[in-house]
Parts: sequence; structure tokens; C-alpha cells
Amino acid sequence: MVYTHVTGDLPPLEALPEIPRPNRVLMTTPSHFRVAYVINPHMAGNIGSVDTDKAQQEWDALRDTYSDLGVEVSAVEGAAGLPDMVFCANQTLPYQTPGGARGVILSRMHAPERKPEVQHYATFFEGQSYEVHALDADLPGDFEGMGDALWHPGRYLLWGGYGYRTDAEVYHRLSTALGFPIAALALTDPDFYHLDTCLCPLDEHTALIYPGAFDDDGLGLIHHYFSRVLEAPEDEARNLFACNAHSPDGEHVIIQRGCDETNKQLREAGYTPVEVDTDEFLKSGGSVFCMKLMYW
Repeated sequence: MVYTHVTGDLPPLEALPEIPRPNRVLMTTPSHFRVAYVINPHMAGNIGSVDTDKAQQEWDALRDTYSDLGVEVSAVEGAAGLPDMVFCANQTLPYQTPGGARGVILSRMHAPERKPEVQHYATFFEGQSYEVHALDADLPGDFEGMGDALWHPGRYLLWGGYGYRTDAEVYHRLSTALGFPIAALALTDPDFYHLDTCLCPLDEHTALIYPGAFDDDGLGLIHHYFSRVLEAPEDEARNLFACNAHSPDGEHVIIQRGCDETNKQLREAGYTPVEVDTDEFLKSGGSVFCMKLMYW
């Protein structure tokens, strides 16, 4: 089932099957990263402005941060002519069923410039013995993987953003085919063009959001399933991608440096912010969550 607002038939969180949190990270080397075109508002004015040496240093530091937190990191080599391939959350949606079966759904990228990225990740997951699924040929619309589709920590529930890069109808097909419920959230602000820019699930009961990116129905779903909702201030969410943070373990939160008010809230809620510098990647409209893909 796909739910777009709170209704009486919403399954309780505790009734949903448990799944383990993914424990591995995939990253893509930034050797070909640059801003070469404009496909989101954050790219405007930044063509040709990336300091590639600094971008490599930032990427290395993020990789080391995950390793220091005990997360296994693998890397795919970036490809020439695909400057946004470094944002490897977007090309796939890995999943693990409650029975332990592993699979991955391939994206259908919205921008023509990014469509060739997907095959590189199909090849990677084939090598990991995942069952690889493309979207059905008769299904119209786009789907941008874990840019818009986020697993609820520890539960077989998918959060699905739509409106800018992903078509809502895709979620109906995924839910029918794979059997998990989906809480579908309409995105309402073009600066927050992916769900991972405005919703960061921290653990089973807590999320960090920018509320201005959602309509009332979406906010209702978020507050229904998360008993504790932290709200990033607009300047940190819009300019520093505060909600594009990531908690790999429900304790630490890897986040762009400078999100002082957000970090204060995180500390008060019992989390440990781990600040990193993703300044060069912000020029292209991405930060921590965009730069990695969690998988099992």
C-alpha cells in the first residue's frame, strides 16, 4: 500500500516487520566531479567553480569518517563524462526483505545527463550477488533511488518523496511488487528536490526534517511514524543541507560543518554530531547523504 496522508488503516510501526540497518557504505570516487550543467537550483552560478583538489580531500575525509565509525566502505570508480556520478545515493534502491533476500531496484534518472550512471551500479550489485531489477518498461515516470526513497530505520517501511525527480506512480508499482508499505511525501520547494535533502531518519523513532519542504499531509505522516521530530532551521537546511546528514548507527550523525543550531538539537536529543566539510559538493546540490549509498 501507498499512503499519502494519515488514515485509519495505516499499519502501526510496531506491526511492521523488522529489518536490520544496512551496515556497508558504497561511495564513488570524485575524479570526474565538477559542475558542468544546471539541473537543480543549487548548481546555478557554479559551473566551472569546483576546486577538484579540495573535493578529493573532502571525499577522502568522509570516507575516513565512515571507516572510523566502524562502517565498511567500498568504492566505485567515477566515469569520465558523468560528473554527478559521485552522488551515488541516486542511481539505485537496495533492499533486504524480512526473510533476508537482497535486491536492488535500478533508477530511471530524470535528467538525460545522468541516465548513463545507472549501469555502473547495476554492474556493482551484480557482483555482490544482489537480485537486480529495472523498472517495468510499461511504467511511465522517473525514479531516483535513495535520493527520494529512504528506508525507515529497522522497519520494512519506505519513505518516498515525489514531485521533482520521482513520479508518485512508481511507488504503487514497487509496493505491489515487493510487499512493503510506502509513506509517500509530496515535495513542495524546488531547493529540496530530493527527499534526502529534507528528511533524515535518525533511528526508529526520530527524524530530522525541514518542515517547509512538505505539505500538511506529508508532515502528518512524518509525525505519525516518528514520535520525535527535530526541525532544522531554514538557513541551515537550505544553504548547508543540514537534513542531508546521515546516521549510520542511530548514535552518530555525520553532517555538513556549520549547522550549529541543528547540532545543538541533535546533542540535546542524545546524538553525537560528526562535522565534515562538503563545501565543493554543495555547489552541485549534494552533501553527506547524497555522497554515499548504504547497503547490506
